[in-house]
Amino acid sequence: MADEKLASMPTGLAGDNALVSAVRNTYLSFLERRDALRLSNPGTFENINREVSRDVFLTNFMFTGLRAEWNKPISNNPIFQLSHALSMGAQGMSPYTFSALYGSDRVFLQGTMESDGSLVARSNYRWNDSLVTKTNAQIQSGQSMLSIENDYTGKDFTASFKGMNPSVTEGGIKGIFIASYLQSVTPSLALGIEAVWQRVAMNSSPEALLSYGARYKGSDWIASLQMQTEGPQGSAINSSYWRKLTDKVSVGTDLSLQFAPGLSGQGGLMGGPLQKEGSASAGAKYEFRASTFRAQVDSKGRLSCLLEKTVLPTVRVTFAGEMDHLKQQAKVGVSVSVEAMTEDLMEQMEKGTAQSPSVPF
Repeated sequence: MADEKLASMPTGLAGDNALVSAVRNTYLSFLERRDALRLSNPGTFENINREVSRDVFLTNFMFTGLRAEWNKPISNNPIFQLSHALSMGAQGMSPYTFSALYGSDRVFLQGTMESDGSLVARSNYRWNDSLVTKTNAQIQSGQSMLSIENDYTGKDFTASFKGMNPSVTEGGIKGIFIASYLQSVTPSLALGIEAVWQRVAMNSSPEALLSYGARYKGSDWIASLQMQTEGPQGSAINSSYWRKLTDKVSVGTDLSLQFAPGLSGQGGLMGGPLQKEGSASAGAKYEFRASTFRAQVDSKGRLSCLLEKTVLPTVRVTFAGEMDHLKQQAKVGVSVSVEAMTEDLMEQMEKGTAQSPSVPF
């Protein structure tokens, strides 16, 4: 649909000027042709390969040791939930974690506190149907991190701007700033670009790099390609492929290549032969009636698998395992998650009358 405000502009403002009228007609023609393509939103540049990295692969699901979670949903609309987690023998996990979550149509709030004093706070606010602001603050081991991100979701594009630890109190700008844009150009193809600018300290020079991305969506498969231009750490190429074999089975592959300048001379100066490093991963996801199984293998000799089993409507058991054949190491994890719902919420879920808000996660 063409821009209604521009189309309804009085002729006295635009029609009497030949140049303005030509620009107006050209823009309206562009909007009409753009609407005729029926383009959809391609998502964000950061998640250009989300089907592989966030759904099939085990990156966001893998854990080790023993873990028990107790979740207490207080209400469903708005969402309000408390949870406690106990861990033992888990790498990177605190022995005890308490978290609280609140979500409505406009606001998402989540706070997590661990037994070692670490604190993580997330806050998302939806200004309108298109613009969402996301804030993330962390305090851990005497170090702090703050990130502020704004995502604008258009009908056929997404623009994002993110700042990590931004500061202007030392006589200049420092921090990490990321700007990205992903645009659908056909019903199947989307192209995007990402720019990164960072300065760790005021006595160091800033660094910048560009990344380009493409995403192609077929009837039952999606392929993506990302290319990072040469920066201080070299350049990189990443490609991924996702395919849905059946309604319950999907597979994904990922290939990464990095090209870094080598070191020459005894002083380790740059200028040596180009160093190349690559890795490949393949994974599969099987969805059964009451369980989900994921498996992944990579070129570094690691084999991982994860099984999520719903024993009861409020009880879920998870088994995770990883074997590193090159290092001759194995890791195992077992988790039990229990949801202590109130009788009212349980009755609403059984009757299908529970309605959750559209939370800006």
